[in-house]
Amino acid sequence: MKVSDKIKIAINGRYLSQPQSGVQRFAGELTRAIAKLGWQTGQEPVLLTPRTRLALPPEGLGVPVAPCGRLKGQAWEQFDLPRFREGRFLINPGNTAPVFGRHQLVVLHDAAVFAQPEGYSWKFRVWYRILQTILCHTKTRIVTVSDFSRQELSKYLKVRPERIEVIPEGCEHIARVTPDTSILQRHDLVGRPFVLAVGNLARHKNLGALTTLSRDLQRRGVPLVISGGVDKSVFSGRVDLPQSALYVGRVTDEELHALYAAASCFVFPSLYEGFGLPAIEAMACHCPVVAADIPSLREVCGDAALYVDPRNPQDISQGVCGLLDDPQLTASLRDKGDERAKYFTWDKAARMLIAIAEDDMK
Repeated sequence: MKVSDKIKIAINGRYLSQPQSGVQRFAGELTRAIAKLGWQTGQEPVLLTPRTRLALPPEGLGVPVAPCGRLKGQAWEQFDLPRFREGRFLINPGNTAPVFGRHQLVVLHDAAVFAQPEGYSWKFRVWYRILQTILCHTKTRIVTVSDFSRQELSKYLKVRPERIEVIPEGCEHIARVTPDTSILQRHDLVGRPFVLAVGNLARHKNLGALTTLSRDLQRRGVPLVISGGVDKSVFSGRVDLPQSALYVGRVTDEELHALYAAASCFVFPSLYEGFGLPAIEAMACHCPVVAADIPSLREVCGDAALYVDPRNPQDISQGVCGLLDDPQLTASLRDKGDERAKYFTWDKAARMLIAIAEDDMK
């Protein structure tokens, strides 16, 4: 793709100051993909960041990093960031953006803060509701990651669906890294069946619904392995997690690849997702997927997953255990998942996003 020489891009790099989760993953991979497009000399995008200590490393993203301003957090984004963009089109990949300013887009990943309010701290809820409502009534281009999220955002933010544009997420990042099998050795998982779940332990991730599955698997001598963490400044509420599961905490991409590739299946019981990236990551690693029967996962996974009722722990357990006992279904889901994963690439997402920017600058 050759990018028009009439456009220059700045990327809101505030996400680098935040702990890694799905939104930060999206922002980082999108930045890396944008950097690989056909930029002419002197036209290359720049990543603007606060001068504070970054939680995520900017190395390897492929774009110049420009620390700027004196503020931090939301104040930096609202006041410093607009001053240092220098007329560039501003891409905001992480749910928030400066309120005042033209020629920018913001990616709103889902409407969970409206639809699942009990899972978020009150401060987080109030800020997101106010900010996103205002952004939707400015000239800011609104982008999301699925048609389901477009309909949800339209409903809660009171804007026409046509006002919101959709781009896919990608999954090639997980296949790009070399699996680190040491995590299998540390947790005695080498050469044995296990079921994997990945989540940030927010309440809507619904990991507590896996208690019945964990007990049923324990009787089979098969561990339920759960990876993830929680940011208490964002999420609230106690989550009743399966006591008999094996918790491995946050893992590296290399370790996650090893877990996906070695797991007998991946189970994703979430009650609410804007996209559902872990399901596609699992497919990219040739892992069969058992997914919650919710609209966004139906949209993203298509016929490449086995669907279960996320509000029925017994149904989840029967689905997973039935898959473990059915080698033919397992093989079919692996093959369908391989093909499904090919559709979702960061290169495609980056090209669609830059096309929106070029259209806005006409």
